Amino acid sequence: MKLAIVTAFPPSKVTLNEYAYHLVKSFRQKENITELILLTDETPEAKDLNFSEAGCNITVKECWKFNSYKNIFSVTKAINQTQPDAVLFNLQFMKFGDKKVAAALGLMLPWICSLKNIPNIVLLHNILEEVDLGSAGFTSNKLLQKAYNFIGTSLTKLLLKADTVAVTMQKYVDVLEAKYLTDNVTMIPHGTFEIASTPSFDLPDGPLKVMTFGKFGTYKKVEKMIEAVEKVRKSSGLNLEIVIAGTDNPNVPGYLANVQEQYKHVPQLTFTGYVEETDVAPLFNESAVVVFPYTATTGSSGVLHQAGSYGKAVVMPDLGDLALLVKDEGYQGEFFEPTSVDSLANAIEAIVTNDAYRVSLGKTNYKAATAFPMERITDMYLEQFDAIIARKNVGVLKSLRS
Repeated sequence: MKLAIVTAFPPSKVTLNEYAYHLVKSFRQKENITELILLTDETPEAKDLNFSEAGCNITVKECWKFNSYKNIFSVTKAINQTQPDAVLFNLQFMKFGDKKVAAALGLMLPWICSLKNIPNIVLLHNILEEVDLGSAGFTSNKLLQKAYNFIGTSLTKLLLKADTVAVTMQKYVDVLEAKYLTDNVTMIPHGTFEIASTPSFDLPDGPLKVMTFGKFGTYKKVEKMIEAVEKVRKSSGLNLEIVIAGTDNPNVPGYLANVQEQYKHVPQLTFTGYVEETDVAPLFNESAVVVFPYTATTGSSGVLHQAGSYGKAVVMPDLGDLALLVKDEGYQGEFFEPTSVDSLANAIEAIVTNDAYRVSLGKTNYKAATAFPMERITDMYLEQFDAIIARKNVGVLKSLRS
């Protein structure tokens, strides 16, 4: 199979680029994949294809730009030129831009593939029906929320014109089937990127690192985490380092710089900036606990799966998709109330002051992470493609007979 993937890809900073990296890493090792065609956004630097494992040939075509109105034409042209057997879209609603028209035009691409009879799957990482628009930083204006919901419903209808829409949580399947009366939605778990064969639950000498990882400024904010760790320092006397790993959310440029200035008096507060792929494992391995300072959730958490793969204890808000993941996939952690610094401090303290508990949580999360490695996830996508191709072939035979 000659498989095309429409996605952002490292070193791109557009959302879901890291997920695409691990999808590609796994797909290229499948025997029935003869070539991978990456239909990616344009970046000044070359794409990161330095895989150590053997695999199929990869062709890169940089054919779209964030917020360009021409993406629908340029990506279609690239598909016509490369002639893939199937296309996978790695999407969320603002994948192609944060301007409404640019975003909507890009999301029409799966429909175009269906019109061209090219087998296609949309991997949809979140659904608007399950996003708290106010908490997630979109808008608190009720009128604007209604407008966003109308637009989201229209865009979802477009995406559902794909052969199959894959979502990462069963709840999303239930919501989409009930609202849109569709039967082409399936659940394929998020999966775990890298799974250490023998994770070490020991920590390096020095301060215990309390780490958070992501793109910050909307519903992911770090002020309460910093203040919570300061409380734990005072109450426990422990030597704690705060590690803020990642970058600003594109919608909130300058957020982390402002936080760094606001809390410059706080000792042992580290801002890593963008974390290269090679630095992810050391970042997690050196951390005592991974914190999710979220006020809302917008999909299955890649960071939770990463934390589990490295055998890490986690501190999570008791809300939305994170709570569902704990129930559905077997992760465990200390929960806190999203608006309470004291609650967050208590959750962090419960882990950093009890090493046996920290290790126990880490082992539980590692077990949960190993249930869905990326090689299993990509097999599930290939099974879906085989089913789509079989259906289309049956349709062709019927039309020929008639």
